[in-house]
Amino acid sequence: MVAARITVNGKEAPISPAAPHTTVLDFLRERGLTGTKEGCAEGECGACSVLVARPGVNKPTDWVAVNACLVPVAALDGQEIITSEGLATAGEDGTPPTLHPVQEEMAVRGGSQCGYCTPGFVCSMAAEYYRPDRCAHADADAADGTDPEHGPNGFDLHALSGNLCRCTGYRPIRDAAFAVGAPTEEDPLAQRREQSPPAPVATEYAQDDSAFLRKNTLAETLELLRERPEAVVVAGSTDFGVEVNIRSRREDCVVAIDRLPELRELRVESDHIEIGAALTLTEIERRLDGDVPLLAELFPQFASRLIRNGATLGGNLGTGSPIGDSPPVLLALEASLVLADADGEREVPLAEYFTGYRQSVRRPGELIRAVRIPLPLSKTVAFHKIAKRRFDDISSVAVAFALDIEDGVVRKARIGLGGVAATPVRALATEAALEGKPWSAEIVEAAARVLRGEGTPMDDHRASSLYRSAMLGQSLLKLHAQTTEAVSS
Repeated sequence: MVAARITVNGKEAPISPAAPHTTVLDFLRERGLTGTKEGCAEGECGACSVLVARPGVNKPTDWVAVNACLVPVAALDGQEIITSEGLATAGEDGTPPTLHPVQEEMAVRGGSQCGYCTPGFVCSMAAEYYRPDRCAHADADAADGTDPEHGPNGFDLHALSGNLCRCTGYRPIRDAAFAVGAPTEEDPLAQRREQSPPAPVATEYAQDDSAFLRKNTLAETLELLRERPEAVVVAGSTDFGVEVNIRSRREDCVVAIDRLPELRELRVESDHIEIGAALTLTEIERRLDGDVPLLAELFPQFASRLIRNGATLGGNLGTGSPIGDSPPVLLALEASLVLADADGEREVPLAEYFTGYRQSVRRPGELIRAVRIPLPLSKTVAFHKIAKRRFDDISSVAVAFALDIEDGVVRKARIGLGGVAATPVRALATEAALEGKPWSAEIVEAAARVLRGEGTPMDDHRASSLYRSAMLGQSLLKLHAQTTEAVSS
């Protein structure tokens, strides 16, 4: 087995002697690359963001920004990253380095005061700068500044939704983002997109009594999990990384599945869509390109772009959290999960997957291989996330609707709920109150009263049980108002 190594700013370096739980952030700072900062250690502030070369959607390679504070450095064995220091072009014969275009714009437009968050902003901004399908916005509203989230240069401010600044103010940062042009043909990082990213490598990295392991194939991984069913399975580490940082979680064995080709397929069949459990949310979003409207509503509200660049559906479902944002949506879509172990596969409806708080029917040694969404899709859909912040926040309540309304009558209703019980649940009583009845204000108001009583909402620091119940009913009234306005207009 080849010793674990990582390429940083074009130079290869051994990962040893870092412990298997060491994050990319700590690895970089221990080597003097201190532009990468720790602000929260939870993936919420973006001060630690770096660029990783990943398989591209429109080109062979995409430069993807991720939270270095969450990813174990061993997970990037054989991979290639760029830090804020690596964006600038080194000077020759003692001359100062030439700033990268995004660094230059941040400097001249006053986008930095204390500077603590600036390297993270620069890396996230660079990922959007190099997005292959970014182009000048044809919408006149964007050009004249009335679209506050998209610039005339095609820059999507959602790329910075995971980066926080506590002193500069966001206006000059926004100005810098909207001022950057297109990469030149001589730009080495732009040229790098035309080549394939580093291929995944098998990893056996161990120090003392702990190990980080990655196999080449799903079959090898499942055999490993049969031998070591206690192993922790990770993909993007967006949840596990928080446990490592905040709760000092240490595991004897961590098994990475994020690069397994069998878990990274997306197929559209005649009767269903199959989404590999290790595809990141950003990859799914860009590959589907709006073909599943309910998922398209979910993605912008799921944490931040930095998190979505690492998080997976398999991970969000595998944790069993009752406040995950994807389960309500997938419940409304009547999704099922393909579970795999060394003995074979089985398909389980998501509605039967959760058995209790952070518990499921998944057996030791078994993992989620794919999510299947049946076709055809319902035409009236909505995802309502009630949280204290618009983006990058945990839901107090999440409600997903998928309705078939024909000639003013609800022929089919599927409603998924999160944050109102020990598990994500279907609102079965509300579905029954709607199906076969007119999509009228009277019926919807009656069904909203039923929806308020679904689940077993509790009081906690995010919301009271009464508030959660009220938001459930209000979400259905909101959907009715929106669909009625759409028809009348």
